[in-house]
Amino acid sequence: MDNFKIITNTTADLPLDYVKENNLGLMVFNYTIKGETYSRGHELDWREFYGMMREGHMPTTSQVNPEECRAYFEEHLEENKQLLYLCFSSGLSGTYNNACMAAGMLMEERPDCRIAVIDSKCASMGEGLLVHKALMQQKAGKSMDETAAWLEENIPHLVHIFTVDDLNHLYRGGRVSRTAAVIGTVVGIKPILHVDNDGYLIPIRKVRGRKKSLHALVDYMEGKMGSYRDANDIVFISHGDALEDAEAVRDEVKARFGIDCFLVNHIGPTIGAHSGPGTIALFFMGESR
Repeated sequence: MDNFKIITNTTADLPLDYVKENNLGLMVFNYTIKGETYSRGHELDWREFYGMMREGHMPTTSQVNPEECRAYFEEHLEENKQLLYLCFSSGLSGTYNNACMAAGMLMEERPDCRIAVIDSKCASMGEGLLVHKALMQQKAGKSMDETAAWLEENIPHLVHIFTVDDLNHLYRGGRVSRTAAVIGTVVGIKPILHVDNDGYLIPIRKVRGRKKSLHALVDYMEGKMGSYRDANDIVFISHGDALEDAEAVRDEVKARFGIDCFLVNHIGPTIGAHSGPGTIALFFMGESR
């Protein structure tokens, strides 16, 4: 079997137990809140992070620069001459370009090593689900090139659909106007958004009320699965400190489609800084995004 190591980012929002169990590399995105920067080895509990946001403290995030990418790749090249890096969407961060730069320099210096950098066009546990699919290819005996080719072919079929509880976080990120955020908050408007084929965050509709927004996620899944229904042997769901709502979406997916394998986890600070507390996101395979 082709020996290669799979690396992803903390933006994939995978449980740490899952990361350790599958021997994944995990490149850390830094973030700052209340004047303190958190990074690898200096981390903040996610519940405390969301508590700070609810108190009105607004975090900022930063991409992984080329030097950090290079240093992280070098850590793994001593034991693994082939690295497959599934990167956070280039539509949401400059990290992909920085990683390509770092990988190119390293492969020039070390011709015995290979680093494949994949633009996942994914975020949160959509990125995590793509990592899971890559692991399944690896465990089936596929080479790094075969796995990379499978990923590139199937990235357009990895569907992201989510809703947020507070429009003001989308306003801060430039996704809605200030007027829309204020009026929408007053009348209880909940936007439904997805990540498009280029990896950008796009609003697609609005509903009134939290319960309707959660049902809308599952309705979207029903409309998108099509011939990919059997590809959904597992569905990923992430939440911004809103486990009960995530479990409600899980239960509705199970009831409507007969799917019984799920991975549910919280949204980490890097994504949560932009989506806010109460976000619910659903990830699955479909005919198109």
